[in-house]
Amino acid sequence: MMFGGPQGYIRPGWYPSKSVDGKAVPTWNYTVVHAHGRVTAIEDRVWLERHVRELTAQQEHDQPAPWAPDDAPRSYVEAMLRGIVGVSFEIARLEGKCKMSQNRTASDRAGVISGLRARSAASDIELAELVERADRAGRFRSV
Repeated sequence: MMFGGPQGYIRPGWYPSKSVDGKAVPTWNYTVVHAHGRVTAIEDRVWLERHVRELTAQQEHDQPAPWAPDDAPRSYVEAMLRGIVGVSFEIARLEGKCKMSQNRTASDRAGVISGLRARSAASDIELAELVERADRAGRFRSV
């Protein structure tokens, strides 16, 4: 299974070094976790309904009028449950990967942070914060 985190397009024009040597191309910054393990399909109707109820309660808990499966006709819920296959995943190994402009100089990373913040989409802001946090923590080698 793969779980993607913040990601986004990085413009070469954000690198101050581009105006010096022209050595810049577009790239993509991202975070991802790969989970390796064993998947088991679960078709037990009692388990499935309990799981759907738990997931619904988890997602609806903060709503003024939380929806629950009992709000729909029982025959409809049963029909929906027939279309669901539950999945259990036993994790054996996790691998995390992160590309946050670590191959660029500190000034180029600052340009990436500034460019992402200027684009101002929520995902870009989150990505800028990750680059900035990793840079502050000294996780990048000097280029």
